[in-house]
Amino acid sequence: MIIPVIDLHCDALWRMQQDGHRFDDGLLDINADKLRAGNLMAQAFAVYVYPTLTLEEKRAAAFKQIAHFQQEVLSEQVVHIKKWTDFDKLRPGQTGAFLTIEGVDFFGGDIDFWHQFRELGVLSIGLTWNYSNEAADGLHSTSQIGVTPFGKEIIKLNNEHRLFTDVTHLHERSFWDVIEHADYVIASHSNAMAICNHERNLNDAQIRAMIEKNAPIHVVYYPEFINGTNRASMTDLIRHIDYICSLGGKHLIGLGSDFDGIDVKIPHLEHAGMHQNLINELLKHYSEQEVRGFAAANFLKHLPK
Repeated sequence: MIIPVIDLHCDALWRMQQDGHRFDDGLLDINADKLRAGNLMAQAFAVYVYPTLTLEEKRAAAFKQIAHFQQEVLSEQVVHIKKWTDFDKLRPGQTGAFLTIEGVDFFGGDIDFWHQFRELGVLSIGLTWNYSNEAADGLHSTSQIGVTPFGKEIIKLNNEHRLFTDVTHLHERSFWDVIEHADYVIASHSNAMAICNHERNLNDAQIRAMIEKNAPIHVVYYPEFINGTNRASMTDLIRHIDYICSLGGKHLIGLGSDFDGIDVKIPHLEHAGMHQNLINELLKHYSEQEVRGFAAANFLKHLPK
């Protein structure tokens, strides 16, 4: 059985910008052929820049990634989703591609960059990667600031324009600020801390808050976040799905591979063309309707329209 998939996170644009790969490069985890083989209905492409770059370098890298997206990723087969209603326009055989931001470091505290990147089609914004910036404290921060006034300005615009605010990579204090202020919350690639005690994962209180907020939680394929080692199986990943279901979040679960951003893979789930292997494994544990939900339908039901 082939089931359509929506993947909420990949770093293909970063790899193209950083390593000089082309989108048709077989070395990428995600390209047009692999999207087709994995039956991807839609793929999110993150704009991410190294936090150690100068502001000028960060902005140059971000715009270079946008150029890769526009000039190489988009085609007759891979079509741009610039607003949520564009999902309704996808034709059979097409994959929708939409932009997200993983850390607003390249904004440099200038809200004009929110407007520029929304115009380019960004539909979801994570305020930070692992480190703090002008908008919020990231995962590795030792401060207790949480989301700053600038970050709250971004959230306000996200609310007004129906963009997701992504909690993946946030410090817990920032997480709770987002829960308080954001209307449309998502975890694009996060697992359950109760199953794997890693700081990148969500604890029970956070998962329950996401459920109360009706916010999608997309599990990530990186072994270190699955079982704390460099070897994990699809069964190990499914334990996180089982656990989130046990807390009442079955209707919110989705997929967020982190392909092209991870250097260790789950066997038989090593690139976008292998998504259906996970689908087949899920069908051993859940009904077809439930698996269709995890794969794509849950996300589509919770779009901020």
